[in-house]
Amino acid sequence: MKDLFVMFSLNTSEVEISTFLLVGIPGFESVHIWISIPICFMYLLAILGNCTPLFVIRTESSLHEPMYYFLSMLALSDLGLSFSSLPSMLRIFLFNAMEISADACIAQEFFIHGFTGMESSMLLIISFDCFPAICNPLRYNSILTSSRILHRGLIFDIKSILLVLPLPFTLNRLRYCNKHLLSHSYCLHQDVMKLACSDNRVNFYYGLFVALCMMSDSVFIAVSYVFNLKTVLGIASHGEQLKALNTCVSHICAVLIFFVPIITLATIHHFAKHKSPLAMILIADAFLLVPSLMNPIVYCVKSWQIRVKVLEKLSLKSK
Repeated sequence: MKDLFVMFSLNTSEVEISTFLLVGIPGFESVHIWISIPICFMYLLAILGNCTPLFVIRTESSLHEPMYYFLSMLALSDLGLSFSSLPSMLRIFLFNAMEISADACIAQEFFIHGFTGMESSMLLIISFDCFPAICNPLRYNSILTSSRILHRGLIFDIKSILLVLPLPFTLNRLRYCNKHLLSHSYCLHQDVMKLACSDNRVNFYYGLFVALCMMSDSVFIAVSYVFNLKTVLGIASHGEQLKALNTCVSHICAVLIFFVPIITLATIHHFAKHKSPLAMILIADAFLLVPSLMNPIVYCVKSWQIRVKVLEKLSLKSK
């Protein structure tokens, strides 16, 4: 009878769950509806900001050049990130609906990690392609043809998808019992796996491998810019040096905007013992919202060609 009672206690203490609970901003639950206003505004700006250069580049034949193809790929990655997190963020802050099914959560983390990998790859490609733009600007368009750019983009996108493809399958094989409260307003692999009551060592090590792969992109980008700066400093004319540096300034800003939050978040998740929930949530939200919001501003401000074409489109519509 005693053994039966123990078995019953063990069975009831490990009740499998099929839904998770997301979180908003701890301590501000009563004002989530007000917080939703700036969040919705930022999402709207991010979506419009990334759709605008896509539309302008698509409709203007004068912008069918390597640099603008790269910007288009970056804008698509930003849009993917925005739409991946938008449903859960709106449900939390607008309707105070925290629940998300396990299947929807696993699907969301796949898309978020996939588009994150794509954006990281695009920034890496752009950093490498700054070199011919600095060294040989007159032959830049002949060196980087449209077909070469599309092939590179496709190869790196496939690499990003294949890298994160095992993540949902490894999460799906785990059992989740009792614990169901996540740490963010959307699902991340490293967050979901910690709720498992079965062995998650495969998830931990493969998740760490994926994080290191993405961090390695930042290392390669830094190395490429060391060579770029060395080349710039070797240019005799001061005016040409400034012109060459101006080519890379917007991209360096985009790299910092993207990698600083993601590296901080990954480091805290994997290595920090004492974590502030509020700091984690703010960094995680910045990781998704800030790059999508700032990239169009950074690139459009630095690229007068896009700026002029956007203003032309707006002036034609106002007539």
